[in-house]
Amino acid sequence: MSIRLTEKDINETIVHAQYHHFPGTTLTACCLTLRNGFAVLGESACIDPASFNAALGEAEAFKSAREKVWALEGYWIKGLLAMSTEAEAEAQALRLAN
Repeated sequence: MSIRLTEKDINETIVHAQYHHFPGTTLTACCLTLRNGFAVLGESACIDPASFNAALGEAEAFKSAREKVWALEGYWIKGLLAMSTEAEAEAQALRLAN
């Protein structure tokens, strides 16, 4: 069985994004809420405060959080596949035993 995550899958998993810029810093955080209620945090920071751009910081923080969503979704799907494979193996063993 072959399963592949797509951009669409990840986009549909994300239901809300919130951003926070920490005053006095160039640090921007993005909290993505997923459809199951889980929250994922991404961050970005700029070296030179004079070149800080809030929109760019938010975009980079979103990108950082979104990469974590890919990893979490991949892990979840791999777990489902493993459980399915284990259940199939147990069913096959029971059939062979009878």
